[in-house]
Amino acid sequence: MTTTLRPTEPLQHHADGTRSRHFQVCVNSRPVGAIHLGTSPALGDSVARVHDLRIEEPDRRRGRATVAALAAEEVARGWGCRQIEAAVPADAEAALRLVSALGYVLRNRGMVKRLGDTPPELPAGSLARPMTEADFDAWLVHESEDYTRTWIARGVPEPEARAKSRRDHDMLLPQGIATENTRFSILEHEGTRVGVLWFALRDGKPFVYDVEADEAHRGRGHGRTLMLLAETQAHAVGQRTLGLNVFAGNTPAERLYESLGYETTEYSFYKPLL
Repeated sequence: MTTTLRPTEPLQHHADGTRSRHFQVCVNSRPVGAIHLGTSPALGDSVARVHDLRIEEPDRRRGRATVAALAAEEVARGWGCRQIEAAVPADAEAALRLVSALGYVLRNRGMVKRLGDTPPELPAGSLARPMTEADFDAWLVHESEDYTRTWIARGVPEPEARAKSRRDHDMLLPQGIATENTRFSILEHEGTRVGVLWFALRDGKPFVYDVEADEAHRGRGHGRTLMLLAETQAHAVGQRTLGLNVFAGNTPAERLYESLGYETTEYSFYKPLL
């Protein structure tokens, strides 16, 4: 039996610069599922994205999804893409097995914590203050470079990684430090600066965009204190959940979030298209 992809529409060109196309998954010309393939809105035209892949129940567990995903890679190569990505819900066990078998690499995961009814107290000697304009300017230079290097380490060419960093920061911080629903904090311990926190509402939900203990003060529990500070800020806006993203390989951060009760909601994977 031969599994193929049959386009169900012309190639779509979207206002944000991305392309996409829907396909039927067919076995000997018989439709057994569907796949939606596009280019990445976050990483540009050189990165394909599997938006959706579904096989009908009677044809599952027969390798149809595997062949369809491999066929999608060929389509992406034809588009000139050098990488392909996919996001998988944490509870989608079959999809997680599929991307693992196909050689996808975990890039990052989204995590969420359900908060208690009362905000936590910061440890004795720890105090938060708002960033000043000077604080923000210095932080933005450092954070933008660090963000760029994170993407380079995950296979994104440097020019594209730098463009993504500029684009993301421009989108998230259109008014800089004064951006609405955004808070930048400096954590001090016994009068000494020890870390920074970038907290904001994303689609109306509290989200930690950046949390970092200063290098000279790491390993002393200040990262945990910064996360407690984020919880107090979520409570202050009347919310009882807190989300974040963590890149794979950042073991100290992953362990910290897990120890604080964060649960993974979604995994993001990528694969080079050689």
